[in-house]
Amino acid sequence: MATLKGPIAFQGALGANSDMACRHVFPGIPTLPCIAFEDVFAAVREGKAERAMIPVENSQNGRVADIHHLLPGGGLKIVGEHFQPVHHCLLGVRGAKLGDIKEALSHIQALGQVRNNLRALGISPVTFYDTAGAAEEVARAGDKSRAAVASSLAAEIYGLDILKSNFEDVDHNTTRFLIMSKAAEKLPANCPVAVTGFVFEVRNIPAALYKVMGGFATNGINMTKLESYMLNGSFTATQFYAEVEGRPDDPAMQHAFDELNYFGKNITVLGTFPGDPSRRAG
Repeated sequence: MATLKGPIAFQGALGANSDMACRHVFPGIPTLPCIAFEDVFAAVREGKAERAMIPVENSQNGRVADIHHLLPGGGLKIVGEHFQPVHHCLLGVRGAKLGDIKEALSHIQALGQVRNNLRALGISPVTFYDTAGAAEEVARAGDKSRAAVASSLAAEIYGLDILKSNFEDVDHNTTRFLIMSKAAEKLPANCPVAVTGFVFEVRNIPAALYKVMGGFATNGINMTKLESYMLNGSFTATQFYAEVEGRPDDPAMQHAFDELNYFGKNITVLGTFPGDPSRRAG
C-alpha cells in the first residue's frame, strides 16, 4: 500500500473501534472522525482524507447495515482489507462499581456482540450512534448508573474506568474492514492472496444467477462472498455484491467475467486488493 501522510477517515468519535483499526494499519498517521458513513466517503472524495476505514461485517453479529448500499455509489475504490479483533470494555464514570450499572450505551453492532454478558448482569442495552460517542456521553453525564460499551482507548480518551475488560460474548469477535481510496492501486507483485470485489445485477432470464456462479466455479475461482440487496424498494430488482479470490488479468478470471458479462448487467468492479493474512490462517 502506498506511503501515506493521512488522515484516515472513519465513522464515529475518537477512540472508536474503527479508529483503533486505522491506528493499527497506519501507525503514526492521523485519523479523521466523521459523523456518518456518507461523511467518510465524502471526506476522501473531497481530499480531506487519503483513505477510509469502513467496517463491513463482524464474525458474531453479521454485516454492518447500509454499507454495501453505499459502496457502488460512493466514488471510492477498495485498496485493502483488515481483520480487527474487537475487545470491548464496560466503561463507567470514575468511582462507579459494576453493581451500580443499570444501562449501557453503545452502537447497535457492539451491543449485539455483548448481549449475553449484559443480560447476565441485568444491564439494559441502549442504542447510541457510536461506541466512542457513547463513552463521551457517559463521561459528560457523570451518572454512575450508566456505562458505555467501548474500547480501552475510549476509556483513556474520555477519562472513564474500565469496569470489565474483554466484555465480548465470544473469543473470536472480529470485525472486517475495507480500506478505500479515491483511486485504485496496483497490487504488490508478492501479494499471496488477491481479492476482487464487484457489484452486479442479473438479466431477466431463467437461471441467470446460477449461470453467473457457474462461470466462476468452472474456472476454479473461489467466491468468498455473495450478498443480495433490494434495489429502489422493489422486491424483484436485486443487486449482488460479490468477492472472489483472483486478479482481473488472470485468464481464468477473464473467462469467469465473460460469463458474468453475458448473464449479468450493470457490473462495477470496486477494486482488487491484497487479502488480509487471516484469510490463510488455519
